[in-house]
Amino acid sequence: MARRGENIRKRSDGRWEGRYLIYINGSKKYRSVYASSYNEVKQKLFNSKKESEITLLSQKEQTAPLNGSADMSLDEIGQLWLIYIKDNRKYSTYRKYANIYDMHIRDTFGSLTADEISLEIIEKALPKEISASLYKSIYCVLNQILSYGNRYCSTPKIHLKTEKLRTVPKPVQTINATDQQKLCRYLLSDLDSCKLGILICLYMGLRLGEVCALKWEDIDFQRKTIHINRTVQRIQVGQENRKTILYEGPPKTLCSVREIPIPEFLFPLLLSCKDDGVYVLNKFSPMEPRTYQYKFYSYLDKAYIKKSHFHALRHTFATNCISNGADVKSVSEMLGHSNVNITLNKYVHPSMDTKRNILDSLSSISSINGQISGRIIS
Repeated sequence: MARRGENIRKRSDGRWEGRYLIYINGSKKYRSVYASSYNEVKQKLFNSKKESEITLLSQKEQTAPLNGSADMSLDEIGQLWLIYIKDNRKYSTYRKYANIYDMHIRDTFGSLTADEISLEIIEKALPKEISASLYKSIYCVLNQILSYGNRYCSTPKIHLKTEKLRTVPKPVQTINATDQQKLCRYLLSDLDSCKLGILICLYMGLRLGEVCALKWEDIDFQRKTIHINRTVQRIQVGQENRKTILYEGPPKTLCSVREIPIPEFLFPLLLSCKDDGVYVLNKFSPMEPRTYQYKFYSYLDKAYIKKSHFHALRHTFATNCISNGADVKSVSEMLGHSNVNITLNKYVHPSMDTKRNILDSLSSISSINGQISGRIIS
């Protein structure tokens, strides 16, 4: 079924049509794609929009400012780069990169020229307690600035390789089976929309920002599916006073736009909580993610469960799916991952019992159990 804002309709001849916007020499033009089913035309529309975005980005790159010289400082290049990405990236991405640049790059590396930047300098300059995630983000921003400088400012071509950066992986939290039962009993004892949101995350794998931005119109009660097409997060918008806003926009990645089937046991709970509001959690405005995370902590406390990060719900969903025999590809799509390796490496955590059962099952291949039993008896 076509959703509001998708620009998808079923034609009188039985075909499905999807329309998208392109830019030709600065003018807006509409184009159409056709297919025999809704899902097929949705995929075609997605691919066509992506191609259009790439074309538009290429056109903008061709007209990017060719300012500067080979001896420019990193800060001079960085300022031009920030102007450039402001028009070419999601606003939330721009703000994230701008914050990383202002807090970790400008003062530390800004006076250096491009050919003076090296991994050794990065390692020595940044504090040892910085997380692996932040290191990767700093590396990402530095590489983009260096690439921009090479392309538009005639600076040397330099690329910093991530494999040399230190990484300290953090253990991933999941909620064990006993605590899952305790949590569900508590949530169901006095169910409301906020408690329903926790169940949605635990049994459908939504991210914190995705459930905070979830609207009732995203739930297809006929097809029993939920459409994930937006997220909400608090981002910084001011340099001096660190002002922030609650920003609602597209999900984390293009693959995060997805449709997830609603489990049968969850469907009547959704119906019972349906009201005249716009948003599932907070009626007429998106829920503040930090506020909802604190609610989750209070639920854990009242259910006598050890504190876990909100993302543990998503980790637990993926682990439960795999443990119950779900194929990794399906789980990956429900999570909105770009490839199955992310699902395997980050979200699947087999228990010791699972590993033991796998190894014990190998004995049936060579009938070694019988040989060992006979040897012991004899």
